[in-house]
Amino acid sequence: MNIKEETRKMKLASPLMAAASIETRNQALALIRESLSAHGQEIFDANHKDLALAEENGVAPAVKKRLKFDEGKLADVTAELTQLMGLEDPISKVTLARELDEGLTLYRVTCPIGVIGVIFEARPDALVQISSLCLKSGNCAILKGGKETTYTNRVLFRLIHEAAIEAGLPENCLLQAEQHNEIDELLECHESVDLLIPRGSNKFVQYIMSHTSIPVLGHADGVCHIYVDKDFEEETALRVIVDAKTQYTAACNAVETILVHRKIAKEFLPKLAEALHQAGVTLRGTAEVNEIIPVDVIPDDESFHKEYLDLKLGIKLVDDLDEAIAHINRFGSHHTDCIITTNDEAAQRFMALVDSAGVYQNASTRFADGFRYGFGAEVGISTSKIHARGPVGLEGLISYKYKLFGHGQTVGEYASGKKSFHFKTLEI
Repeated sequence: MNIKEETRKMKLASPLMAAASIETRNQALALIRESLSAHGQEIFDANHKDLALAEENGVAPAVKKRLKFDEGKLADVTAELTQLMGLEDPISKVTLARELDEGLTLYRVTCPIGVIGVIFEARPDALVQISSLCLKSGNCAILKGGKETTYTNRVLFRLIHEAAIEAGLPENCLLQAEQHNEIDELLECHESVDLLIPRGSNKFVQYIMSHTSIPVLGHADGVCHIYVDKDFEEETALRVIVDAKTQYTAACNAVETILVHRKIAKEFLPKLAEALHQAGVTLRGTAEVNEIIPVDVIPDDESFHKEYLDLKLGIKLVDDLDEAIAHINRFGSHHTDCIITTNDEAAQRFMALVDSAGVYQNASTRFADGFRYGFGAEVGISTSKIHARGPVGLEGLISYKYKLFGHGQTVGEYASGKKSFHFKTLEI
């Protein structure tokens, strides 16, 4: 496949995609939901092939967990599609209305970004989420999933693409890339691709960012923290930490480091260790932590910027809230961080000073998810501060344009002083 030629076709199709009615786009999602449900066994059979190859090739456990697409995953993606259909249209929203002068009116109106290339990990449900969000937001999408899910992704893409066309969307609204070399070809398509969203390892994301002139949106890793304050409720802390670590260890929003106030450490750490050991978690920590509970001691020269993506957890003691904040801002990835505290003043300070896309009080970091935020799903997580931050749902996939309506006015009239602006805000 010639990626450059195919993306040119998508670029030409993107205005038609942007102009598709919300009814057509929602119909596409409805047909996708129906098709996935009707072809469940075909999807599962393809997934079994991918899982067997993963086992044969010695794929890491964290990766294999992501590969699985079963009845539970199918139920999840169909629920996400239903939620997404119920969300309002993100396109053609007027966000500014201003009369510049009598008979000269300016509007700022939301519109799709255009052509979006998404390179994502070996997770079949991600293909459904990404494609459906792009379709709902009126964007064309190039999809490149991990090679470990080749068979599953192939079936899912075919069903989704067929449903989109049946609903009346342009044939070139979606494109699937399967070969690894097509990634480098995609990086050169700056004339036809408007945005790239890479998902994966830090090394991979950095590679994408440094090898293309196309704007890139995403995050490199997920080093999430939970700080247990001196004013805390023990049951809450234990429940939240265990969930944040074990509910889905391979996720970028799983907690990787626990910071504990020294004042409570001797009483709290043994109870935390017991709860985590029962959940199968291996504990790592500083020599100071090891004096209270047995842990694998973290060498002094090892960075706390560590994403395990496994049943492993780092622990460190801190003197106070400000030390916890400083640690998170230095060693975190600006993804999602949480404070366990009953002190609302401490929580507010934590949320104000921690420089992350998500800051929580007394809640699992695993809530950092587009579906759980009510976005219908997410195309990825962004730790950037420009355009979109946190779980990127529909709003992160739109831009805007300015529409100016006049009656023959010219700039020369205003430059000469013949006419003047009066700038009046209009009701939206």
